[in-house]
Amino acid sequence: MKMTPLAVVVGSLLILGAVVFVAVILPTADTSNTPASDILRPRTPAENQGRALYIANGCVFCHSQSIRNIDWDLGAKRIARAGDYLMDRPILLGSERTGPDLSQEGGEHPDDWHTAHFKNPRITRPLSIMPAFAFLDQGSRNSLIRYVQGLGLKDADLRMKRQTYWKKESVRAYEAGPEANIRWLHDMVPEGWRKLPNPYPTTAAGLARGHKIYQDFCLGCHGPIGDGMGPAQADLYPPPLNFTILKGRGITGGILYYQIMNGITGTAMPYFKRELESEKIWDVGDFAAVYFINQSDAGGDPAGIDAAYE
Repeated sequence: MKMTPLAVVVGSLLILGAVVFVAVILPTADTSNTPASDILRPRTPAENQGRALYIANGCVFCHSQSIRNIDWDLGAKRIARAGDYLMDRPILLGSERTGPDLSQEGGEHPDDWHTAHFKNPRITRPLSIMPAFAFLDQGSRNSLIRYVQGLGLKDADLRMKRQTYWKKESVRAYEAGPEANIRWLHDMVPEGWRKLPNPYPTTAAGLARGHKIYQDFCLGCHGPIGDGMGPAQADLYPPPLNFTILKGRGITGGILYYQIMNGITGTAMPYFKRELESEKIWDVGDFAAVYFINQSDAGGDPAGIDAAYE
């Protein structure tokens, strides 16, 4: 056939129609039958306001909201399902992970941690490259926090319920005074951990590693001298722990390890079990014990078989 103008127009329309059918109509017909997932719920008005801010400020360019089967190494709690996104328009799956995936972020931290984080991410995460959102008024930041705390939907609601309960308990313990607060914090650690010393002896290399880890993860809340007066302190309640008051109050390497690993729900102290290997947790705990508490049990009994490399 001759390549006439009519043939070009008709051929182009046929190709366009085929593309639209395959890329738009078929997926729409298929996804319209997608069943709701077990965590799906409508978003609240405050969450929707925060979502609009999330979109307007380009958060999706750095944060994804989808965990795939191959992403378990990220420590994900739940693989994303199509039914999780039925109420989202547009769907903010994202493709970049310059920052962490946020699909299950709700309830990972209490609200006051997010308040400090949005003002300046460097004061809660010293290595963060996220821009500060201090230019937003407090009402807008609160809406953004409500959206982030709702990510994970019904699963996030369960985590937020847990945060709310332990926030009340942690505030009650803090307001009872240092002695009662430390006793409560230690009592929340399983007995086996409370009696466990740091199994590795204090070394110059270990302290150097602990110092670097402290600067990278802990400085913003606990401060450069471990007194809990870091730049995030003004927004956090109860405030970060003052390590210097722990001497003589039953502190052990096991207590420090357990609380660094699992965090303290209800407070701004996050867990680091996804980010720090075991040795790094022991090292940063010993750094705090040596330099801030002035009481380290590193290398104490019970001793096991010597490690091949320490």
